[in-house]
Amino acid sequence: MLFCNGFLHRMQIWAYGNFEVQRGNKMFFHVKELQYEAKVSQPDPIFAKQLQEVLGGQWGEISVMMQYLFQGMNVRGGNKKYRDLLMDIGTEEIAHVEILATLIARLLDNTSLEQQESAYQSDPAIAAIMGGMNPQHAIVSGLGAMPADSVGNRWTADYIISSGNLLADFRANLTAESQGRLQVARLYELTDDPCVKDTLSFLLARDTAHQNQWIQAIREIESKSGDVVVPTTFPRSKEKQAVAYDFYNTSRGEADANGPWAQGIAPDGRGQFRYISNPGPYGGPAKLLPAPEDVYDTPPTKKY
Repeated sequence: MLFCNGFLHRMQIWAYGNFEVQRGNKMFFHVKELQYEAKVSQPDPIFAKQLQEVLGGQWGEISVMMQYLFQGMNVRGGNKKYRDLLMDIGTEEIAHVEILATLIARLLDNTSLEQQESAYQSDPAIAAIMGGMNPQHAIVSGLGAMPADSVGNRWTADYIISSGNLLADFRANLTAESQGRLQVARLYELTDDPCVKDTLSFLLARDTAHQNQWIQAIREIESKSGDVVVPTTFPRSKEKQAVAYDFYNTSRGEADANGPWAQGIAPDGRGQFRYISNPGPYGGPAKLLPAPEDVYDTPPTKKY
């Protein structure tokens, strides 16, 4: 059992859909215990609204859960260990969705619309504070979490990336974990509830683990591929290699000339960066033919 002061008495099997093989059938199953406690010291509907961001926002737990699981289910060829990596972390993210949904619901305890109205009438200061609650938490979800961000935008699969290219996907995963951990860290500073802080500290630590794991997976694929540019299998002979390592200065000043992106050997080891202080065009003016008359564009002012 885990207490909100962070003292670990005993670790139990956590409540997320675990992936196992039984009698030749693959299945998810749910156990009742949370992976980590989701306790609160007192209700806080405003923080519940803010916490929705790391549940149903672009970089929230729903996004990484869906992203990793779809990437894992789409792994092809002899890449079993990468499939297992994705499915394991993706399945853990189901647990994090459950933790946050439970935490949000508990932060909404005793915050019915009737109680809010009573608070408004009795104390203007309370009314000002409670005004930050998401009314949909009471009207739509019945004091429960929603698959939405902190301003009510519904979660969408447009947030996730599953390209079939593991190097590209793992880099996207590292970005997702980085943005997610950043947002949880900011939320950690917005609450004074020690129990909520304890839960967030667990999620921060797991994000630390996942960032490190994606970094190692990226490095391994880069090492095996002998390249860092995605896709690593596209023939370099088919690209305009003369400009493949140029850095174009397209702003006032040249402060960026001193960075490693503008000089020295490129990370792929195949070229030397070249700083172009005053880049010029490689093409001519962009000219389009007039549209047909029945499209009713603005008529041309001169003939081509």
